[in-house]
Formats: sequence, structure tokens, C-alpha cells
Amino acid sequence: MAHSKVEKTNAARLLDRAKIAYETVPYRVDEEHLAATHVAEQLGEAIECVFKTLVLRGDRTGYFVCVVPGNHEVDLKAAAKISGNKKAELIPMKELLPTTGYVRGGCSPIGMKKAFPTYVHTTAADHPFIYVSAGVRGLQLKLAPPDLIRFVGAIVADISREANSL
Repeated sequence: MAHSKVEKTNAARLLDRAKIAYETVPYRVDEEHLAATHVAEQLGEAIECVFKTLVLRGDRTGYFVCVVPGNHEVDLKAAAKISGNKKAELIPMKELLPTTGYVRGGCSPIGMKKAFPTYVHTTAADHPFIYVSAGVRGLQLKLAPPDLIRFVGAIVADISREANSL
């Protein structure tokens, strides 16, 4: 995968350093519509291969990260169980930037302020490549799921359900 000429984000620099192939793919941002469905439409890609990065807090282990398809919602019970917690909840939006270094709509599983336990939904393996945020709004990273999983040390797990089935 070739690198297009776009500003390098910290996540992209980390992938470069690790010699992991990826592509940066820009898209038009709509501040009123930061949902993954908008990103998928802008990219002209299926929502199932555009993954969103969500940060949760468990009652026992603290912060952890879930990377799920854009048409899914985190299953809080399943995420809590796989992460060694009794309960887990999404962190409040005001905690996102100070905790991860990223803003809503630009949260990447790569290059957070601290390495948190990360869980990637099992369907990532169904795709030759997936998209995740490059760490800023308006830019996605296109990369092979095994590369992302290996790089962030993620555990692959069934941590979400299609949004309409929860």
C-alpha cells in the first residue's frame, strides 16, 4: 500500500517506524455528523470495514479500548467480561482528550498517550483491510487487520453487536 501525501499523524509515524504498510485516506469532515456511517460514505466503503475506536473504563482494570465495526455498538457486558471487569462503561467525552490525546471523531487505536489493553472485534479478520482513525478528524488509516492487531497487542474478541440488535 502506497503512502499518499498527507500530513503525517503520530499514528502514521509509529506505523512507519514499525515498517507496517498502510495508506492514509482523507475524507471530508462534517462536525455535525462524526459517525462512522458518514466516514464510510465519504470513503465509498462498506460500513463493516470502517472501524471506530471507543474507550471504556472497567470497574477493576481501568481504561481499555474497543475497536468495532462502524455499524456496531460495544456490548458492555461482553467487553467487561473479556477485559476482566464486572462492569464497564464508555468514558465521558470530556475525558477522551486528556486520557488518550485524541478528540471524538479522531481517536485512533494507535499512539494513545498510554498503551491501554485493546480489543478488536472478530469481524476485522473477515476483511483484507480495515479503516481506523489516523488520529485526527478527516483522515483514516487503511491497513491489514493482522498488522493492526499485532502492533497494538490487541486481543480479538466478540465485543460488539450490530447497532440494531442490542
